[in-house]
Amino acid sequence: MPRKEFFGVVLSAGKMQKTVKVKVETLVKHPKYKKYIKRTKKYLVHDPENRAQVGDKVVIREGRPFSKLKRFFLVKILNEEGPKQ
Repeated sequence: MPRKEFFGVVLSAGKMQKTVKVKVETLVKHPKYKKYIKRTKKYLVHDPENRAQVGDKVVIREGRPFSKLKRFFLVKILNEEGPKQ
């Protein structure tokens, strides 16, 4: 069975070692009104090299459990925003 892959934005980085919090937005169809609604979910993601920064767009993939709440790992950083001045 293929593993889930999501695109998201880093919300929090640097507060935990090797971990970032990523916000993933998905569109779901309302069962009655048939309109698309934006749903947001936050995931704790394993980032072994601490490369991701707040605001980066990233690709995450489901994997083995890294801790009690971490089930995803960082695959790729799509765009890196440098330090803000």
